[in-house]
Amino acid sequence: MRILFAEDAKDLLEVAVKRLKAEGFGVDGCADGEEALLYAMSTDYDLLILDIMMPKADGITVLKKLRASGKNMPVLLLTAKDAVSDRVAGLDAGADDYLTKPYAFSELLARIRALLRRNGGIKSDVLTAGDLKLELSTHRVKRGDVEIELSSKEFALLESFMRNKGKVLTRAQLETQVWDYGFTGGSNVIDVYIRYLRKKIDEPFQKKLIHTVRGSGYVLKED
Repeated sequence: MRILFAEDAKDLLEVAVKRLKAEGFGVDGCADGEEALLYAMSTDYDLLILDIMMPKADGITVLKKLRASGKNMPVLLLTAKDAVSDRVAGLDAGADDYLTKPYAFSELLARIRALLRRNGGIKSDVLTAGDLKLELSTHRVKRGDVEIELSSKEFALLESFMRNKGKVLTRAQLETQVWDYGFTGGSNVIDVYIRYLRKKIDEPFQKKLIHTVRGSGYVLKED
């Protein structure tokens, strides 16, 4: 899942981006409102995290412009603890949730997961495909009774497949959903990670879930 994190406190931004990437998200970070607007208008993000107090354009101004342009991805606002008027203005402008600063990273993760579930029409913390189960909050993956260990990128790739179960995903779509702007590996890296994933969730089992659609991409399906 692809996230844009806009925060003018650069130390906080760097730490947050690093930790979210370690959780398997594709994350782009920026430190001012104008850059955030440019990123958000040019890329289909699954979630935006906007600090309200940013230089060049504040988070609420960015949010209003995005909503006016038709961008409807979920938005989480970061606000000062005592800025009630900012929170009200943000929610009225189209924000989906807010988090007061300072915040615990575990709470940020929980709110991200909740917004992504809500936006994807998913109420459960567990995604399933046949006997394969993926638990979003703990990153646990099981096939039948077998626990499967995945790297953060493998988990993110599998999550994208399971959120789009039955749909053909191109290499470009997978790249957009799992990697960030710094990704320079090309489509071959996608194929490499698909092989890694197949080796873990398909090869040890009789029934295969990840299928190649020649000339199009890949699809995860149960039959």
